[in-house]
Amino acid sequence: WPRLADSPPSRGQARYARVGSGSPRPQRIQALRGVARAAGLLLAALTSALALGVPLLTLGNWLLAGGLEVWQVPELLPSLRQTLMLASLGALLTTCAAIPVAWLSIRAPGRLLRLLESCNYLTSSLPGIVVALALVTVTVKFARPIYQTSFTVLLAYLLMFLPRALVSLRAGIAQAPVELENIARSLGRSPLQALWRVTLRLAAPGAAAGAALVFLAISNELTATLLLAPNGTRTLATGFWARTSEIDYVAAAPYALIMILLSLPLTGLLYHQSRRTAGR
Repeated sequence: WPRLADSPPSRGQARYARVGSGSPRPQRIQALRGVARAAGLLLAALTSALALGVPLLTLGNWLLAGGLEVWQVPELLPSLRQTLMLASLGALLTTCAAIPVAWLSIRAPGRLLRLLESCNYLTSSLPGIVVALALVTVTVKFARPIYQTSFTVLLAYLLMFLPRALVSLRAGIAQAPVELENIARSLGRSPLQALWRVTLRLAAPGAAAGAALVFLAISNELTATLLLAPNGTRTLATGFWARTSEIDYVAAAPYALIMILLSLPLTGLLYHQSRRTAGR
């Protein structure tokens, strides 16, 4: 197969997909035995207990202390609706914006594309407060009509979480052989039709995984939402922050529980996708 030119050294020059007969050699799994197996299981159990057990026990104590009254907060349901709306729109916008960058980085790699891709990672590495304050400054000075609007909030999500969609989508496109796209074009499809009907269909699981990652990140995002959202916007994260700022942990517990429950289906989707990718 032809090698990918100008690929970053960390990615290597190997292709991630092929067409034709044959199958990859299965990887041999080395099972742990004896002390190594016991140590591995103990480490995994301890990590799970610290990461999940302690927060869930604390959250359970707060919920039991509050009883049914903590679920009668009138702001709880509107917070859930606004969180779902912003997270869904943000995930859709970010995934769509990642498509051209991911496609070009695979099909036409070069220095300019590497620079563009690196800029996205650099922006994502900045603290949320930095991105939010930058957008506040720009919108106040040059675009006052969009200051404290949903558009500005979604733009902040795009800048902060684009790499989460880009990495998954790039991996999906890399596993779609370019020969299939060329065959579709030889059969009369336009480049956009070949991209949509062949490449993006094969990359759809990766796009779904990237959208799920962005959705999870937005549903828990706090800083940019506080600074940029329109007046009256209340998400689960901002509601939780408001209650904990008043040291009212009992009232904050329902917000935390809903955020956890909201993440479970998408976490299951990511787990299923990882098992499918591993061929298990």
